[in-house]
Amino acid sequence: MDFFGTHLSDAHLFDDAPLPEDAPGTGAAGTGTADWEPWLAYAQRLSDAGDPRGAAIRLEHRCGTAGGTDQDREQLAAVYREVERRLGLGALREDGSWRFTWSRGFLDEACFRLAGDTRAQRGELVGRLRAECPAPAAGPEGPDPADPEQWEGALIGALLAHPAARRLRVLELHLTDYHRSAEPAARAVAARPFPRLEHLYFGYGFEFLYEDGTASTGRRLDPLEHHDRGLVQTAMWGSLPALRTLELEGAFLFHSVDHDGLTRLRVRGPAVSDGSVFALGRLPGLASLEVDFGCDVFGVDCPVEQLDELAAAPYPALRHLDLGRVEFDAPSVEVLSALADSPVLAGLESLALRELAVGGSDDLEDPRAALAELAPRFAHLTLRVDGPIAVEGTAEDVDRLLARFGLCRGAAAEDRGSAPGTGRTA
Repeated sequence: MDFFGTHLSDAHLFDDAPLPEDAPGTGAAGTGTADWEPWLAYAQRLSDAGDPRGAAIRLEHRCGTAGGTDQDREQLAAVYREVERRLGLGALREDGSWRFTWSRGFLDEACFRLAGDTRAQRGELVGRLRAECPAPAAGPEGPDPADPEQWEGALIGALLAHPAARRLRVLELHLTDYHRSAEPAARAVAARPFPRLEHLYFGYGFEFLYEDGTASTGRRLDPLEHHDRGLVQTAMWGSLPALRTLELEGAFLFHSVDHDGLTRLRVRGPAVSDGSVFALGRLPGLASLEVDFGCDVFGVDCPVEQLDELAAAPYPALRHLDLGRVEFDAPSVEVLSALADSPVLAGLESLALRELAVGGSDDLEDPRAALAELAPRFAHLTLRVDGPIAVEGTAEDVDRLLARFGLCRGAAAEDRGSAPGTGRTA
């Protein structure tokens, strides 16, 4: 395979021969002598074949087991820059959009975020990619070097198609031209298995949900154009058998998220094409769901009716539900009432809410009594409130009521000595 004119004439560099570590994640191996012995043998095999990764693995061993010196670490960085040059990845690093972390001779972590200061040279780079990469990165004809909004997808596809990426453990894809790059990125993931990839971030950032985005060319992007249609059409989950943590940010990314082994999911915005917030797909192993849904660009908070989606969501293993960053359009008692009726509640071990505010503004004759009636439904789990707790009444009555939820009066959870994801407040 050629990348930017660099030839990998030695097929053994990235053949499918068994490697020393079978478990997911090259970076997860221990630092003891026994853990390193097979890798040092592998390093010798590489060095005998003239592969500079052999020297890199030995330097990693020295830094990891004997502490290493500053000179060792500088030498290790220099060796991996030579590895990148040999493998044709130097141009991608120089572009600045990709950040690499190497471990045991393979890419271990890769983070993509489109760089602005190298944009002038990017068209030429994408033109070379189109000429030298056999697999199309942005469509049947490959990326168009004349269309800057296709360049992002081309750069992502180039790295994910490279043999050095096959042992990636962590991958972050922060998209700018998401309207043109989300689908090519998903196709690049789906094109080959990534058997050790455990952690994936996929999406684009925003301040307010549904706000217009800005393409790399300065053109306005309306995310609502992708409602129902979705940004990604390719099902890529089958290529990620080891995926355990998934972070999705943005609106209408995928039609569905279906994965048997995923255990932790964090979503910011309605990540699936129909606009669902909680019904995201078939996830039988999901143990932790964290949702971030603030006020959108139209001034609308998350409808409390969205919690009804949990009734149909196939999450039999769900134990931790984090709603600490969800702004609902209903009073706290209504939110708790909706959760109390949800079939997922019985299996939960922990629940986080953004706030607990109960007072005269609630459309209830006695909101404190309604809150008290709900308390037994939550007695089996750890409740955390990340924002303010404000319940009207005498101090004694309020303290007694909050104690039934394992809470106390005060400010945010961190001020009460309970960090996110930890036990009941003191």
